[in-house]
Amino acid sequence: MARPPPSRILGCVDEQRADADALAGIRSALDEAVRRLVDADARDEALAVLIPRRRTLGIPREPVLKPTGRVWRLGVLLLGTDGTLYATGRLVRATPPGRTQYVSVSAETRRAYRAAAERGHFRDGETVDFDAPVIELTAEALRSGSGPLILRDGRPLVRWSASSDQTVDFHAYLAERVDLLTHPPEGA
Repeated sequence: MARPPPSRILGCVDEQRADADALAGIRSALDEAVRRLVDADARDEALAVLIPRRRTLGIPREPVLKPTGRVWRLGVLLLGTDGTLYATGRLVRATPPGRTQYVSVSAETRRAYRAAAERGHFRDGETVDFDAPVIELTAEALRSGSGPLILRDGRPLVRWSASSDQTVDFHAYLAERVDLLTHPPEGA
């Protein structure tokens, strides 16, 4: 079997080194962001998992948003207080769900989510994030992923939305979003 040319081997080694450096930079930036957000006592939000309707011992149980932690909303990213990075999923404000009005499917869906948040015992008015997948911080996942954080040519980039190809530098994006939370605009 033929061996790959030395230039190709060196290219792979350089790419792996660039990816490793990028991942170390991401983790370092996230650790610093958590430290800054904690020090500033920045506003955080609830993170939850939606437990669908089910039967337990024959008793029907309604859907519930089960609390799993706290996160800071950083645009298309959520940063857990433990440094875990999530893609922004869905959110709902925990308010009394009101009664069924059959106005539209989307209105009834939001009402059902508010009811699930109420069953999860969240504070009235609290923002609850759910359906937020964890972003795996490995070179393979970030290079092949379709989420908001990607790795291209050894550079971490953030997509504005899942359907967009427009990207910005991860470090600049994170710094700006953390700054907005640690120094919110007046009246925000």
